[in-house]
Amino acid sequence: MKRSSIFILTLCLIFVVGCKKEVKKEEGTTTAMTAKKVKMKLEPKSGSSVKGNVVFTEEDGEIKMVAMIEGLEPGVHAIHIHEKADCSAEDGTSTGGHWNPTAQPHGKWGDAAGYHKGDIGNLTADEKGYAVVNFSTDEWCIGCGDTNKDILGKAIIVHAGTDDFTTQPTGAAGGRVSCGGIIE
Repeated sequence: MKRSSIFILTLCLIFVVGCKKEVKKEEGTTTAMTAKKVKMKLEPKSGSSVKGNVVFTEEDGEIKMVAMIEGLEPGVHAIHIHEKADCSAEDGTSTGGHWNPTAQPHGKWGDAAGYHKGDIGNLTADEKGYAVVNFSTDEWCIGCGDTNKDILGKAIIVHAGTDDFTTQPTGAAGGRVSCGGIIE
């Protein structure tokens, strides 16, 4: 009995240590931290059949976004973060405009002339209508409370068309064909 209890305790300890990451502080102390993760579904809008899943993972001050989308017309489509996690409108307009807390012009992510914090860019759907997006940034956070970085309470919108990166304020990306709220 004692041997099995020690074995179970050891397995639990290995699991806990394996799921945490140590972060060194300036004074030499350590604190265990885990990655933050938000999973969400994209639902069809505007009479489309576009749906998918998006996962945001925050670790070491960086957000990684992975989106898997299906039901798209083959070709290039825009994907953005919009202001509100409200996907109640049939055409997705209840999400408001692009998330732009720093009042920049619409543009391509990283452009020195400016870009919205929600200007993720374009994705390409294959001949079967599938697309995958991998995106990373230190300009977002999950639930940190910083209005210029926090993506909670926002929405992901997939557009019917391509973002031209110049037309203000939308990039002329067309209708909203899929929507999902970023909520915990």
